[in-house]
Amino acid sequence: MRVLPSGSTALLVELDGLDEVLGLYAALRAEPIRGVVDVVPAARTVLLVTDPAVTTLAAVEQAVRQTTPRDGRRDGGELVELPVVYDGADLDDVAAHLGVDPGEVVRRHSGTEWTVAFCGFAPGFGYLTPDGEPWDVPRRDSPRTKVPPGSVALAGEFTGVYPRESPGGWQLIGHTEVAVFDVDRDPAALLRPGVRVRFTEVR
Repeated sequence: MRVLPSGSTALLVELDGLDEVLGLYAALRAEPIRGVVDVVPAARTVLLVTDPAVTTLAAVEQAVRQTTPRDGRRDGGELVELPVVYDGADLDDVAAHLGVDPGEVVRRHSGTEWTVAFCGFAPGFGYLTPDGEPWDVPRRDSPRTKVPPGSVALAGEFTGVYPRESPGGWQLIGHTEVAVFDVDRDPAALLRPGVRVRFTEVR
């Protein structure tokens, strides 16, 4: 663990990998540190934003170093179910890469419980990791200039749902009609760090 100041009111905690990030993030959510107003996970870091009127960076760093990451980091988060039509343009390519038929890709994807590890790329875009057998799907050799909103996709170890039309290089396996980001909803992002997700097939 490496702890660095990020401006005058935040700390950036650098960790070895995503598992360590998820474990620390779960622990910090379960037992918040006094004076920390926001905790933002990423692929290898956790950002802690503080209220300088309540605490100091030194005190927060000490508390972080004394925090024991949680092994059951996927337990207890809100569960969201997303109905998916598995009609993605890259479904056959993903199946060929994994050495299975498209139906098996659908069974594996919908039969896995996923957890939002962190968000990025676009507002409302969550990077979801599987609870169970890991995935390893390469990005497309040539990214698309337009990916439709609601597209469900795979890349590397992650799955995600495009919140709006945007360029993208992930492999498209289906789509959902559920708006994963809506500025008129509170919270606007449906897929937030720690949220568990199950995809249900719509035929």
